[in-house]
Amino acid sequence: MIKYQVGYGLKILFIGVNPHPGSYRRGVPFSNNKMFWYLLSAAGLLDEPREFLKDDTNLKNFYLYKLKKVYHIGISNVVPRQTRSTTELKKEEAIPGRKRVLSEIIKYKPLVVCFVGKITYLLFSRLSKASYGWQDDIGTSKIYVMHPPHRGAAEVRIKELKEIDAAAQKINQT
Repeated sequence: MIKYQVGYGLKILFIGVNPHPGSYRRGVPFSNNKMFWYLLSAAGLLDEPREFLKDDTNLKNFYLYKLKKVYHIGISNVVPRQTRSTTELKKEEAIPGRKRVLSEIIKYKPLVVCFVGKITYLLFSRLSKASYGWQDDIGTSKIYVMHPPHRGAAEVRIKELKEIDAAAQKINQT
């Protein structure tokens, strides 16, 4: 089971679509292939090196005890059910998660909310199409849709993560 990391004082709240069985088993979102974590490190959002993040025990302890408290980064999902592929999800499964995520955004007011992939954002927003990049704000939170971490050039995702982090830092300074 995955314990989501949400709460007050978040700089960035990442929203995934749902956990992969490997991530669910480990209790850490995006840990099936760990690319998300490596990208956060490469973009400078985390100080922990790739070698540290490769170890399941290190990653789980980091996720549970350091991600939110030290880095002010949170993670949640739209659908809690584990699947190997998002094609296994039904749109109606997103309804309770959509309400929960919206409630988290409004209650905790993260500076930036980053939806990991268009599928995640489309399930949440109920729109028929969306583009990558900045979207309409939700309350006081800036909204961003990034490319999924497991497909395409890492440089694109690293650039996106740096842009998200810079925006959060700029908001935090005002």
